[in-house]
Amino acid sequence: MSVFRFKQFAVDQSDCTMKVNTDGVLLGAIAATAHPRRILDIGTGTGVIALMLAQRFPLASVDAIEIDVLAAQVAGKNFQGSPFADRVASYAVAMADFETGKTYDLIVSNPPYFLHSLKNHDKRKQVARHTDMSFFSQLLARAAQWLAPDGSLQLVLPIPLAEQIATKAISEYKMGVQWAIDIRSFDAHPPVRRILAIGKSANSCKTYSGDNFVIYQRKGVYSPAYRELLQDFFLSF
Repeated sequence: MSVFRFKQFAVDQSDCTMKVNTDGVLLGAIAATAHPRRILDIGTGTGVIALMLAQRFPLASVDAIEIDVLAAQVAGKNFQGSPFADRVASYAVAMADFETGKTYDLIVSNPPYFLHSLKNHDKRKQVARHTDMSFFSQLLARAAQWLAPDGSLQLVLPIPLAEQIATKAISEYKMGVQWAIDIRSFDAHPPVRRILAIGKSANSCKTYSGDNFVIYQRKGVYSPAYRELLQDFFLSF
């Protein structure tokens, strides 16, 4: 059994093609709206982002959907074994088939983002890692439908893809960019990821106040910002 232990919960990663990773924990620690009561995690995988948000927002209920049935089952067990079991639910369903009468204050996703690369021979890894622009068109359409008026869709993406998604949101779905944070491995390096917040109205709420976030102070040493951001989650901090 592969288990990643946090301060308040544990994440069993067995039968999940996408393990706990830096992209996911950064999104889980940074994503925010003002006092969210309903949160949706699209493509929850292990459930780590949903659990981090449940910890950060104790009044929120979190729905987590996952197309991979085995991963959805593992996420469900992780939820049931957490202190937030009564507020977090896992659904083994594709985004296109998910039906809800709710609107959400916050929708998050650490989505597949390999658009034109050679696909993995493992079918489950293909689903977890590879996609095309139709997925993001559907994601934006669903967000426009499911978001509360002051809600926010927040994604972690490679920089070029984030720029495409922002343009598409503005031009095709009448939503705007609320804020963006570029993620760098080291201060002198170019950004490798962007956490992008999109919504129907202005929303400046975020956990980290800057526009750039640096993970490492030097090789093997996390930056003070990274340690501060994740100190409520990681056992080693």
